[in-house]
Amino acid sequence: MKLSIAVLAGDGIGPEISREGVAVMQAVCSKFGHEVTFTPALCGAAAIDAVGNPFPPETLAICQQADAVLFSAVGDPRFDNNPNAPVRPEQGLLAMRKQLGLFANIRPVQTFDCLVHKSPLKDELVRGADFVCIRELTGGMYFGEKLEGDDRAYDTNAYTREEVERILHVAYAYARRRRRHLTVVDKANVLASSRLWRKVAQEVAQQYPDVETDYMYVDNAAMRMIQDPKFFDVMVTENTFGDILTDEGSCITGSMGLLPSASTGTGTPVFEPIHGSWPQAAGKNIANPLAQVLSVAMLLEHFDLADEAALVRHAVDASLDENVRTPEIQVEGGAHYGTHEVGQWLVNYIENA
Repeated sequence: MKLSIAVLAGDGIGPEISREGVAVMQAVCSKFGHEVTFTPALCGAAAIDAVGNPFPPETLAICQQADAVLFSAVGDPRFDNNPNAPVRPEQGLLAMRKQLGLFANIRPVQTFDCLVHKSPLKDELVRGADFVCIRELTGGMYFGEKLEGDDRAYDTNAYTREEVERILHVAYAYARRRRRHLTVVDKANVLASSRLWRKVAQEVAQQYPDVETDYMYVDNAAMRMIQDPKFFDVMVTENTFGDILTDEGSCITGSMGLLPSASTGTGTPVFEPIHGSWPQAAGKNIANPLAQVLSVAMLLEHFDLADEAALVRHAVDASLDENVRTPEIQVEGGAHYGTHEVGQWLVNYIENA
């Protein structure tokens, strides 16, 4: 197979983890005889600095011409601490999702037995937790009508029936491949937009009688994720709720540096770690590259390269079992491995497998 990959390293630790993700993908593709080309492109603060636009037209064109995008992270404290900044790195991420038609964000939450002790929750609560959050990605408050003033501001949480239906069908497809249990998360007791979600979900559920469907208010869902994360199989929700809940879910594993994600829709799919740019760690060779590497596994699975993806996952599991880990998840007294050293270990494992 021939694959063309757009590589958007972005800001902060992005370039460091991106290099390791590319190296791992190159190694696994070479081993299985695939031809892959990588084309870098600017986004985020790096793009603002270079051309004044966090997602310039040139980057969009590269993404549209690629088979997939391997994305890393955007964000810079120069913009975080300036409420008057006319443009922000995160606007590039939103623009990418909208312009590529990426309406479905898939975030698996899975624990690793050897890292359960790193979770803030008790062992018996998190061991074996394994669920997927499906987040609607191009509607809601992030894209609705806005007003921002000194004395009044609002963000409109608008949804259409079509937007709700299409994300529900994605969620049901995942539920059918897993344990056939879907939880629809909303706030239908308060929000009109959520009542539309609930109404449409109840109608769509009739098309999937083989899947158990339940409904949960977002505050209850947040509590249930902490009290009983193993309850969930597939969860689907709107954009803002999904953003918050998926970050909460990432903490269950003990490190945000372990979880990948995919964004799919009508255009080129994007695969990325769920964590941010962690600018304080940039250039220090301490960032965990595993979420980026597992994003590569999700990318390979998207193209039905199951054996290739499985090898990447086996390499990650082996690195954890061998205590080849970056500092935030290393065992006490374990050897020091930096971002590059972990990535190189994974490449060597794949090449020698």
